[in-house]
Amino acid sequence: MSEPRLITGYLAVLAAQLPASIVEELSDGLAETHRCYLQQGLPPDLAAEAAVAEFGDPEAIVAGFARVNPARRAARRLLGLGPVVGSCWAVALLTGRPWAWSVPLAARIVVGLALAAIIGLLAAAALGARYRRAARTGAVGFLGIIALDALLITGVMVAGAPLTWVLALAMAASAVRISLAARALRPALAG
Repeated sequence: MSEPRLITGYLAVLAAQLPASIVEELSDGLAETHRCYLQQGLPPDLAAEAAVAEFGDPEAIVAGFARVNPARRAARRLLGLGPVVGSCWAVALLTGRPWAWSVPLAARIVVGLALAAIIGLLAAAALGARYRRAARTGAVGFLGIIALDALLITGVMVAGAPLTWVLALAMAASAVRISLAARALRPALAG
């Protein structure tokens, strides 16, 4: 027996905004609910209406999944970790006298702008009400964090900065953040 048009349309609304794996599970549950109403003696169209009504507004379902989106949670974690890592780098760089290093002003400005863009992307992912948009902006933000932290670590090594315990702590904090961002990347790309 084919799916009633109402259920097909309902699932199409969900499929436009959620990953296929989530829609597939919802589809199974909706089909089972529809079958239960058919077994109770309702005609197919009324059974479909009852099943859809029981599941609720598709936008509410999408909003519920968006709230628990792994990319949103990871973006929030990385935003919370940002000031800690940033403070470690600030102390490490100030005590290492970076003004004496041969890093061009343009490179410093580009890194600052990149950091601002990454923070914006992570904030958009953390606050996003759309599942796919939050996943995509989160993925770009995660890649940005990985690249920025790798650049910081590589940059101080290439600049020949003396390795102090403060600099080692900043590098370790960046390594932890790279690891967290890399772990969050795969589910975000699947979204």
